[in-house]
Amino acid sequence: MFWLLDYAGGFFLSYRDATSGGETYGAGRYLLDTAKGADLGADGSGRLLLDFNFAYQPSCSYDPRWSCPLPPRENWLTMPIRGGERLRP
Repeated sequence: MFWLLDYAGGFFLSYRDATSGGETYGAGRYLLDTAKGADLGADGSGRLLLDFNFAYQPSCSYDPRWSCPLPPRENWLTMPIRGGERLRP
């Protein structure tokens, strides 16, 4: 997870899961982004609330002219996350 100083500030989280490359974009998806309204904030206990229903494909999944940050290895999940935006069949 990264803290953004520019581009509306807030957190940014990129991840891969077991759906990457099949049901979702192979390089992964993004979850938190203040500029897109997907930052739900903290739950009052000092922890961040993650709602995978807000997961979305990066811009580079739609147009090769875009360059997108890839999820670091520690953000690769072995389970499928079927919430959020997925590829069309």
